[in-house]
Amino acid sequence: MKNLFLIFLEGVFTNLKRIIFATDRVTDMELRNMILEGRVTPTEKVAKVPCIGCGGCSNACPTQAIEMVALDEPVELMEGLTKTQLPVLHSKKCVNCYYCHDFCPLYALFGEAGTIHPNDVGEVELDVSQLLEKPVKISEDKIAFISQYLADNTIIRKRRNEEN
Repeated sequence: MKNLFLIFLEGVFTNLKRIIFATDRVTDMELRNMILEGRVTPTEKVAKVPCIGCGGCSNACPTQAIEMVALDEPVELMEGLTKTQLPVLHSKKCVNCYYCHDFCPLYALFGEAGTIHPNDVGEVELDVSQLLEKPVKISEDKIAFISQYLADNTIIRKRRNEEN
């Protein structure tokens, strides 16, 4: 009984320390104030420059949380491949399944960082035109699986033309 009472007192003391002195606080005061004042900005979900605008992420999304938005001016990534749209991720619809990231061809086919991520895409510095020009061995079954989600099959057509 004495041990039970000591455990109880220790719990009370620990909780009072947490409440009164804010010990074991996970969020620092600066971040807490930024949150309360509404000064926290959401992180980027799409790396706009290296994204090739293929629409694979939008097509793979099970909740239609990704909308492809037309660019003001098309961007030519390389001969035969022009980026005309970019994905916009609507976080309220997103279920964090990561299909968008996993089906991004830069990640799925080339093993580079995906250009879309439900939490934070981070810094993606990649020269896409250089990446698409270099030869890469990708199995046909992997290409077939990924290509079903791509809106623009320019990469696949170019590969077939080169083989012929």
